[in-house]
Amino acid sequence: MNGELRPLNEINEKAIKFLIDKIGFYDTVRFINQFSIGSGNYTEERKTLYRDVYLDSIILDIKKNRAKK
Repeated sequence: MNGELRPLNEINEKAIKFLIDKIGFYDTVRFINQFSIGSGNYTEERKTLYRDVYLDSIILDIKKNRAKK
């Protein structure tokens, strides 16, 4: 084990290259994205976004999508 302290950006570059080599680009992106914080307040936003959405309409949409397949 090397006791040398390397810059964090160098470590990040090596880690990302390693992940891409081992699991592929898209899985690496998905892995890294799970650590992003995001922004906003989803609890408040969903009250506005889904104010007029009801369980019955969701079930109907599911049935329509299944019928298409």
